[in-house]
Amino acid sequence: MTVLTNMQTRDVEALLHPYTNAVTLRQTGAHVIESGEGVYVTDADGKRYIEGMAGLWCCGLGFGDAELVDAAKQQLDKLPYYHLFGGRSHEPAIELAERIKDLMPSMARVFYQSSGSEANETQIKLAWYYNNARGRPEKKKIISRVRGYHGVSIVSASLTGLPYNHKSFDLPVDRIHHTSNPHHWREAHEGESERDFSARLAAELEEMILAEGPDTVAAFIAEPVMGAGGVIVPPEGYFEAIMPVLHKYDVLCIADEVICGFARTGEWFGHQKLNMQPTSVSMAKQLTGGYAPLSAVAINQDMADAIEAHSGEIGIFGHGFTYGGHPMGCAVGVAALDIYKRRNILGHVQSIEAGFQRRIRSYADHPLVGEARGIGLLGALELSPGGKAMFDQPGKVGARLAAELVKHGVILRAIGDTLAFCPPMTITEDELEEMFAPIETALDATHHWAKAEGMM
Repeated sequence: MTVLTNMQTRDVEALLHPYTNAVTLRQTGAHVIESGEGVYVTDADGKRYIEGMAGLWCCGLGFGDAELVDAAKQQLDKLPYYHLFGGRSHEPAIELAERIKDLMPSMARVFYQSSGSEANETQIKLAWYYNNARGRPEKKKIISRVRGYHGVSIVSASLTGLPYNHKSFDLPVDRIHHTSNPHHWREAHEGESERDFSARLAAELEEMILAEGPDTVAAFIAEPVMGAGGVIVPPEGYFEAIMPVLHKYDVLCIADEVICGFARTGEWFGHQKLNMQPTSVSMAKQLTGGYAPLSAVAINQDMADAIEAHSGEIGIFGHGFTYGGHPMGCAVGVAALDIYKRRNILGHVQSIEAGFQRRIRSYADHPLVGEARGIGLLGALELSPGGKAMFDQPGKVGARLAAELVKHGVILRAIGDTLAFCPPMTITEDELEEMFAPIETALDATHHWAKAEGMM
């Protein structure tokens, strides 16, 4: 039995941890991280790890970047807090919005929040408001996807298509529907090509819209690449097949770029990489490099015109957050975008993504791996007892593999029985080698354990 340290005991008596089994945590204790530098973090025992998930998909510029820290300090000295309510503003919020618009010329306005969940919650409120403004009060249903991840607030968790986000929370709420998961390896019919699979999924989406009634469907929301659903890259031709369906029935297209945004996929935004044509975009995480809580929603001119005019009719736009557009967060966001461009982070991702993806796929033939997949600096190993089969006790093998890697100084994330990779985008070739060096050994040890436990 593990003897908890004083800090671990304090932790379990004081905190309720997200996405954690609280009963198990009382036995194992929390893994306490004390510092970070570059692609590394150091725990309370002084052990250093490569942080192969960039925290929670967010520290794209690594840890301890002096420019981002200085940007926060300078803004705190000048204006530590102000808001955007009632027509007030400040320079960091204005400048960051301008920078975002420069990266996405099809967008016209930016609205700030503090998290990706709040951004996607805002997206749905804006879609409803927009349709009311256009005199279409029945056009309110939202279509998300099975295994999509869009947050944990009431509506955003309803958009999320994962069972643990719904179970015992009385979710999803009404108006939210889920269409097919675009995972070709697991969901395609025998012999079905990626393009044929994409065409079938587009047809299923159209069938859902027709069944619900086109006059009742407001928006479709999707991550360009599914993140917390298992790093699922859409099949060839997917968004090219989906977009005409949305246009046909006047359904808004919401791109959730919370994970994919800001160079992660090898383009500035995932929707640009994968030919998605959004009417609005959610951003967070790498918007500030993870150094400050900030999210943003960008909307196109049509939505902006309708929403702004409707606020004039009502007398006020009754939505906003106390910390939405926080001056420190916006200042850090401006500094992060400066760094992305000045250090050519996009070019760096493009220069190393082929090697990163080659390493991911090198494990495809391991007896524990069902599929190896990824795009840009996102990757995943989906574990399986054989072929497309799933383990009888979901999540145990993935957790064991992640724990094996921690022993070797690498932090990755087990999403059920899928091992996810999302390293800081500043990672070098040598650091990539260091991150991947123990993977084979950890897979072998986990495979041996799973066989001994009768799981394979």
